[in-house]
Amino acid sequence: MGDMGGMGGMDMNSTSMPHKMMMHMTFFWGKDAEILFSKWPGTRTGMYVLALLFVFVLSALVEWLSHCKLIKPGSTQVGAGLVQTGLHALRIGLAYLVMLAVMSFNVGVFLVAVAGHTVGFLLFGSRAFKKVDTEKVGTHSSDLPPMSC
Repeated sequence: MGDMGGMGGMDMNSTSMPHKMMMHMTFFWGKDAEILFSKWPGTRTGMYVLALLFVFVLSALVEWLSHCKLIKPGSTQVGAGLVQTGLHALRIGLAYLVMLAVMSFNVGVFLVAVAGHTVGFLLFGSRAFKKVDTEKVGTHSSDLPPMSC
């Protein structure tokens, strides 16, 4: 009964299969998680903290890219368009990495991703650290349009 017809005769009850880390489908607490890469960060606390720091920095970087002004006034339309397209690709790629990290369903990863976006917005998107021209309130001040869901 262990023989699965379409499985090439492989016995599914065999104990010779290598043990894999269980993938959680609900949120869980703990440092034993796989985040983004197989066997990373592993079971060591220091590597888990490094992984959390990595996700935090990625989240803050997404916010910086969402609110930065890198294209100089007077740039050619084609050059500005290419820079804008490259920045958009980078921002979306990093945002997808943060999303995939959160899909590890580790509560710590979720919390640092939210914290990274929050701190990034506070530093780069809010009025807390910007000199605001009262005549231009409400105008968009970055090279990229806001991310929308």
